[in-house]
Parts: sequence; structure tokens; C-alpha cells
Amino acid sequence: MSIAQAIAPHLPYLRRFARALSGTQQGGDSYALATLEALVADPSSFDEAVEPRVALYRAFLKVWSSIPLNQVAEAPPVGNGNAGVRRSLEALTPPARVAFLLNCVEGFSTEQIGQAMERTTEEVDDLIDDAGREIAQQMATDVLIIEDEPIIAMDLEALVQGLGHSVIDVARTRTEAAEAVSRRQPGLVLADIQLADGSSGVDAVNDILSLFEVPVIFITAYPERFLTGQRPEPAFLITKPFRTETVKAVISQALFFDQKSHRTAPRAAIG
Repeated sequence: MSIAQAIAPHLPYLRRFARALSGTQQGGDSYALATLEALVADPSSFDEAVEPRVALYRAFLKVWSSIPLNQVAEAPPVGNGNAGVRRSLEALTPPARVAFLLNCVEGFSTEQIGQAMERTTEEVDDLIDDAGREIAQQMATDVLIIEDEPIIAMDLEALVQGLGHSVIDVARTRTEAAEAVSRRQPGLVLADIQLADGSSGVDAVNDILSLFEVPVIFITAYPERFLTGQRPEPAFLITKPFRTETVKAVISQALFFDQKSHRTAPRAAIG
């Protein structure tokens, strides 16, 4: 099997990881492309002694680590307000953030993370523990859940509240989502794709983004429909059935990068 054949099934998920790590679709896709270019230039850099997915992520991390800026943890901001959200990940060393994302978002085992990062399992365990302690300190925010399945909505609500956030509403349709944000503006949106009345969660989110900027996490059973490489696409995507740890990690990432970006213009619509 060629390298191209071996890594093809894993490319959509590499893009997801790269976007979560960099905080933007453009940045993540650029690093993913650079990884493919590096493998084409030097096929021997693809380690066939490990699983193809692990070998692909190892190649990506070598590209990521080659940029000095990615090896520097940002100093936590001074002051109140949104400092708690920003501190939650900015205070992490870059290896701790990588290990945490590989474990909680990508579902890598400790052994696989060690292979991808070229570290021992003991070092990986320490990195994940460090990340978890810091992320737990994030600032609470108001969350809108757009989900038509009652059990999933209840699970998400309990999870969000367990993190210290407030759920301002659970919307089952595009109309209900619009009504919810007219009453109170959320600081984060968790959105399903297919809603109760046949309306689209994507349309509901685009309605919201036309009014104000807010980080959005899509939750879907069909992530491959979004991870095509075409623009625009969501930076934060969770696959159903989801893991509790995954949702916690992605919420922290979404809030962190939203505060870090300091953008003032409305977000581009997601199609």
C-alpha cells in the first residue's frame, strides 16, 4: 500500500486536529498541506513501523514543531474579565496542549500519543494531567444548545453546567434558536446539523453569526460532510456519538481561540 493510500482515510481528521490546534481553518489547513508536502519531498519520514494514522500525525507534529512560535507558551493576561478563559490554554506548554487534544479530541491512546510525540507514556500522562488542571480553570460563559434529540440535549446541558457554564436555552429548531438569541446573547453555541422540523442547524448558526460573533461547535454524526477542504468550514467539530472528554476539550479550545482572536467583524457564513 502506498503512503497516499495509507493516509487518505485519516486526512479529514488531521485537518480537524490541525484546526483545533491552530484555532482557524486557514491555519490548520496550511499546516496539514505542509505536512503532505513534506511527506512527498521525503517519503522516508513516514514511519511505517507504527499505525498509518500515528505516522501521519507524527509527521504533522514535526512540521508544527519546526515553527519556533509554536513552541512558546503565551503569558497569561493580567486583569479580570475574560482572563480566566484565555489563561486556561495560554498557560499550557505547547506539548501539554498537543497531548490533551490528541487524547480528548482525536481519541489517541497514551501509547499512540507517545509514538506521535516521540515521548514516553509517563511523559504523556504528565502532560495530559497538566493540561486538564489548567483547562478546568476556564471562565464560565452562557451557552446556547441547538439540538432536537432530548436525551442528547440533556447530556450536553448537564455536561456544560458541570463545567461551570450556564445554559440559556435548548433550541430544537432554527426558529427557536433565533428566538433564544433575541432574548439573550450566548457566549458559545453548540449546534446539531439536522433539527426537529427539518430545518438546518447550519442555517440557524448562520442566522446567529449574521447578528454577532460567537464561537460555534458543531455536533454531527457525519463529520466528513464538513471536512472536505472547501471553504468556509467550522473550526470546531464533534462527532456523534461523542465522548464527554471530547466535548470538554473542544469547548475550552473554542472559548480560548475566540478570546485570542480579538476579531470584530462578523464571522463568515458556514456552508
